[in-house]
Amino acid sequence: MTGTERARAGSGGRVAFGYPDFRNFFGARFFDRLSMEMLVTAVSWQVYELTGNPLHLGLVGLAQFAPFLLLFLVAGAAADRISRIRIMQGSVVVQLLCAGAFFAMTFTGHVSLPVIFTILVVLGMARAFQGPVQQAIVPILVPAEHFANAVAWNSTAFQVARIGGPALAGALLLLGVDVVYGVVAACVVASLAFVTRVRAEAQVLSKDPFSWRGTLAGLRFIWSRQVVLGAISLDLFAVLLGGATALLPIFAVEILGVGAVGFGVLRSAPVVGSLVSMLWLSQRPIRRRAGLKLLSSVALFGAAICVFGLSRTFWLSLLALVTLGAADSVSVFVRSNLVQIITPDEKRGRVSAVTAVFIGASNELGEFESGITAAWWGAVPAVLVGGIGTVAIAVAFGWLMPHLRRVDGLDPADLIREHGEVASVSSPDPPEAGAPGAGP
Repeated sequence: MTGTERARAGSGGRVAFGYPDFRNFFGARFFDRLSMEMLVTAVSWQVYELTGNPLHLGLVGLAQFAPFLLLFLVAGAAADRISRIRIMQGSVVVQLLCAGAFFAMTFTGHVSLPVIFTILVVLGMARAFQGPVQQAIVPILVPAEHFANAVAWNSTAFQVARIGGPALAGALLLLGVDVVYGVVAACVVASLAFVTRVRAEAQVLSKDPFSWRGTLAGLRFIWSRQVVLGAISLDLFAVLLGGATALLPIFAVEILGVGAVGFGVLRSAPVVGSLVSMLWLSQRPIRRRAGLKLLSSVALFGAAICVFGLSRTFWLSLLALVTLGAADSVSVFVRSNLVQIITPDEKRGRVSAVTAVFIGASNELGEFESGITAAWWGAVPAVLVGGIGTVAIAVAFGWLMPHLRRVDGLDPADLIREHGEVASVSSPDPPEAGAPGAGP
């Protein structure tokens, strides 16, 4: 029996961990996300303490979004022509420098909004290159038949870090913002240690000559596949309209009256729901009616936002945010499988770059939108309008994109046959003997 066959026969819920590259990527992804969640939490609190203006909370998101918008085409082309693991390593190094700059600024007492936003822009530039790589690299870490399991565990690392980051930052804020930034730097160092151990030699490098047409290949591919376009666009509008988390400092202080610790708990609540949902999906992945479940999860996401906006009770607000996170994780799981399986490996960097703008950067743009609307109308109306708009978008997409609604299973062979080109999903070296999922 080969290593891959043993992995299939072993503990299927953890089969992705039978592959060393995935284990190291998992560790790098966890500490990277943990550090960024802590950093954004600390920056948001610091900016709100300095100004007390919700518009500036929105600008925190915009400062990170602008580099995505300017660089995503170049970043995607680089991810298809250069070793993705090298790009990932370089991005983590830049993040370490940014964390050090935040620490030095705060520790010395030379805090100013221009300096904060300048560092955030540099951080956004690093993430513009890192985002496509982190999405595109997963399919080459495990065989195609274990990709759904890898997606679930990769998202679990992301969600665990999103729980731990804000909660830990909220507690450390009691000791000082500079302490948070110091711990952020330590986490980035841990991420760098893991990422240097990822080999990922199976990447299919694009041989297309560098040109504007080649750079736009990701956009053309997405536009030619209604299922991919629909999945990405749906999340874009949902996240854009549902950026209620940017206003959590206002809800924590002015509406719920729970202070810094309560703010950290509220910020972690969506991720608790996401974590529980992703752990469930790692053991029981979606096998039928995937398109309908994607649309339903986005509608539930919007409904939970409305409940949060109307709540004046801390525990009801927590429940709404947990539900929001659980619904979001289902959407992420289905979309990640659809996009990465249908896309050939030599185009994954460019397609993932577009996805990073549509999905990843839309988080920051959604925060900016929430800050603007809160400044205009107040925090509660801004949240309610976003939630209602999200539900409306889910209904509209279900009506306008029947191919997306009718997607059934997520089997790679079926998806490629029905919606894609011949995708290059590698089969890396089999699991090491004695590794989880490797069998006896």
